[in-house]
Amino acid sequence: MEVEKENDRQPVSTVADLDTIPKGFGVCGWLLILLSVLLIIITLPFSIWACIKTVKEYERAVIFRLGRILQGGVRGPGLFFILPCTDSIITVDMRIITFDIPLQEVLTKDSVTVSVEGVVYYRVNDVILAVGNIINADTATRQLAQTTLRNVLGTKNLSEILSDRDQIASVMERALDAASKSWGIKVARVEIKDVKLPPQLQKAMAAEAEATREARAKVIMAYGEMSASQALKEASSVIDDSPAALKLRYLQTLDTIAAKKNSTVILPIPIEMFPGFKRSTSEPSLFS
Repeated sequence: MEVEKENDRQPVSTVADLDTIPKGFGVCGWLLILLSVLLIIITLPFSIWACIKTVKEYERAVIFRLGRILQGGVRGPGLFFILPCTDSIITVDMRIITFDIPLQEVLTKDSVTVSVEGVVYYRVNDVILAVGNIINADTATRQLAQTTLRNVLGTKNLSEILSDRDQIASVMERALDAASKSWGIKVARVEIKDVKLPPQLQKAMAAEAEATREARAKVIMAYGEMSASQALKEASSVIDDSPAALKLRYLQTLDTIAAKKNSTVILPIPIEMFPGFKRSTSEPSLFS
């Protein structure tokens, strides 16, 4: 009884397990194949056009004979022969296929709703798996890309989504590649195209950035004023030590004012140059 239960639990073999599939077509199958060959010989040369098939350089063809994939049934590129009565072919494009991930609204880890768009590049890596293991590999890859985008972004904060796009794209690429490997699909590249924020959040972030810039500007201005005051303090010490430096500063200021072509020039003159205006200390005051 235990052996029977174990046999019941064994999964059904897929096309990927080609070595486990019994070979041969049976007696009826070989009779049909022989009849097909005889029919081709009898109807020559007209039947030759139905036997010759071609596939392009970027395509591969999978041959089904009596509903089963032939051993080494991938043909192409170029010419190959089939049996019209017993064979059917499915052509697969091997070029890289690109599709856009539709706009997805995702709730981030910090409870912010964002809308994200992406693009995926993939190609068929194994023709047999792509034909035998899945009905429509393109549709399945598109659906898988949407769910993977939601799952990956749901574990990230808003700041990580905005700054670590390359890392998110790499995580998505590895996840998609691992999930679609059994379909014969190879994901070549994943990119995050755009991240759209709600209008209210955009206004809040803009206000925060403006406040940060204003605070930084005030700090820079304060440092500038402090540096200027220190420089003025040092300059006053130099001028105090050398009285001639003050007169040179007067002349420099006059030269700066004259360079602007002003009609009025105000020149400070030391009061020591007019001793007549100075009141003697010995002269009595009028109000005494």
